[in-house]
Amino acid sequence: MNGRPAASSPCRRSGTVSVSVSVSVLVVSVAVLGCCLLPLGAASSPSHNRDTSENHQKSGHGGTQPTNHTKKPFPVLSFDYKHVKQPFEIFLWVLLASLMKLGFHMMPRLSSIVPESCLLIVVGLLVGGIISLVGEKPPVLDSHVFFLYLLPPIILDAGYFLPIRPFTENIGTILIFAVVGTLWNAFFIGGVLYGVCQIEGTNLHTVTLLPCLLFGSIISAVDPVAVLAVFEEIHINELLHILVFGESLLNDAVTVVLYHLFEEYAGVGTVTVIDVFLGIVSFLVVSLGGVMVGAIYGVLAAFTSRFTAHARVIEPLFVFVYSYMAYLSAEVFHLSGIMALIACGAIMRPYVEANISHKSHTTIKYFLKMSSSVSETLIFIFLGVSTVAGSHRWNWTFVVVTIILCMVARVLGVIGLTHVINKFRIVKLTTKDQFIIAYGGLRGAIAFSLGFLLDSNRFPMRDMFLTAIITVIFFTVFVQGMTIRPLVDLLAVKKKQETKRSINEEIHTQFLDHLLTGIEDICGHYGHHHWKDKLNRFNKKYVKKCLIVGERSKEPQLIAFYHKMEMKQAIELVESGGGVKLPSAMPSTVSMQNIQPKKTPSERALPQISKSREEEIRKILRTNLQKTRQRLQSYNRHTLMADPYEDGWNEILIKKKKMIEFEKRISQMNNYLTVPAPPPDSPTIARARLASGEPVFPVLLFLSRGRAPPVVSHFHKPLH
Repeated sequence: MNGRPAASSPCRRSGTVSVSVSVSVLVVSVAVLGCCLLPLGAASSPSHNRDTSENHQKSGHGGTQPTNHTKKPFPVLSFDYKHVKQPFEIFLWVLLASLMKLGFHMMPRLSSIVPESCLLIVVGLLVGGIISLVGEKPPVLDSHVFFLYLLPPIILDAGYFLPIRPFTENIGTILIFAVVGTLWNAFFIGGVLYGVCQIEGTNLHTVTLLPCLLFGSIISAVDPVAVLAVFEEIHINELLHILVFGESLLNDAVTVVLYHLFEEYAGVGTVTVIDVFLGIVSFLVVSLGGVMVGAIYGVLAAFTSRFTAHARVIEPLFVFVYSYMAYLSAEVFHLSGIMALIACGAIMRPYVEANISHKSHTTIKYFLKMSSSVSETLIFIFLGVSTVAGSHRWNWTFVVVTIILCMVARVLGVIGLTHVINKFRIVKLTTKDQFIIAYGGLRGAIAFSLGFLLDSNRFPMRDMFLTAIITVIFFTVFVQGMTIRPLVDLLAVKKKQETKRSINEEIHTQFLDHLLTGIEDICGHYGHHHWKDKLNRFNKKYVKKCLIVGERSKEPQLIAFYHKMEMKQAIELVESGGGVKLPSAMPSTVSMQNIQPKKTPSERALPQISKSREEEIRKILRTNLQKTRQRLQSYNRHTLMADPYEDGWNEILIKKKKMIEFEKRISQMNNYLTVPAPPPDSPTIARARLASGEPVFPVLLFLSRGRAPPVVSHFHKPLH
């Protein structure tokens, strides 16, 4: 409490003394054993023994005389660094990266000002400089190592824990930014750079159009590693995070197609219309093919997890192996490995988590977080080391113009595309959102690795390209990465709110989904909610039965969400230090809240119940509650009971409508028959008509009933 180290207990002192004594005894015994074996010289080194035995075998088979070897003393200690050089250096780099990450988090003031990625790059620069001063050549971030070993853990972690609902609701906006935005940036940067290179005095007249477009396609893509490293530290709101991060994931297909297209035709020098058409087809094949490969492996992983109930230890292994196989299979056909990993992780997760145990789920979670964190740290450290180790060709004009064009193209692209997107969005992107999206377009190691893959024989300007790429990466990571946090605070941009989702929120979310789907069905507009409902029905009716084992395939979504919350609350209760040991059968949320009741002075002591009796009561309650829950029919708008009075009510409404129409027609007829009344006869004329025998009463009768006499009806045929 007062900051001083606590005094060690006698047991702890005795344990330390015993350990030190045992270690010293072990060292002495090994030394004595070595001294005893050294004069004996019973054998030589293992390799020498192997060679001697082989010589004896050869001499035995060949028939020659065996040669006599002098016996050497047995080597007690030998040094063979070359035998373990490669794995030793790999784990030494991993250890260095982990220690650097640990040290940064122990300095909260420094990490709150400078992003972790910037500090790691600085460490890489220092390490590379020290290695160069010693006289050794610093290692360079190899592109194959980056794409095959360092990048997949980061992408798998992002895809497995991808928030599906925000991603699917904003998929249109993400695709427009990823496809159209990346194309705009690539052609704008490449075209303007080509124009700048043709200016006299820049010493860049040898750079043609296709290499400039190739460089534009490399430098235009937003890097997912850099975006994750910066955006997770500033805790930006979920909408902006998913827009920028989703763009960085999905623009991989555009970058791959443009890179291979311009690299292929840079030596030829001409691109025809057929090549452009094939490039469009290649983009569709690369993107959709990557998604298809990932979906296949995701389904296989989910199906395999059905049968792992008796081998829980290897459950996490299937997740990692199937995901990595999806990435490698996509790379075999030059498809988008990033999109394959995203699709595989997003598809397998809901089914795999329903089949595997909670311990396996925890193992997968922490292993993915650990591997992605280590890979991210190594990438930024090696970026700094490669900056010192690589060969550079500095051209002020090319580098400065590249930085300016990257910023201008990003701003113009975001503003123009947002103007079009906002016409179709319900939640509009504000000016602040557009600024954060434009300012968050960070570049990273993917651009460096693609530039490193260029052949220096075909592209003599490769070193200049790499220098410009590294400068842009440093500018975006250091300048934009360090200033985006204060800008977010200055503009009062909405940040992510860490709130726990409740059952009430889940019920209202599902209710609104059903309501909006019903409104779309009534309106005849097949929108987002309609197709989402179709997909959910197909998933529940067919897919879950094939990929989820047991009764959980028929479990309603609310019950599954309740189980997840129950388990999470139980884990938090145990980790909070309450000293409660949960039984194997997890109690309900209500019982967990009452595990440690607050004792009042007036509260009388409750009778103690044995563990076996308590477990029996819980089992009975759990079984009966489960049966009751299964008897209750869950709400589904597709299985609602028909109203028995609905048809009779419709008939009443129809009759009422007909009566209203009939009364309206009668009122129209009365208005139609308004004939000016004849002037009243004088008494003399009336007596004359009576004397002549003319029928006066029928006319009066018709008029008294509101109807026209036959003479009038003869002129108004619509009455008949």
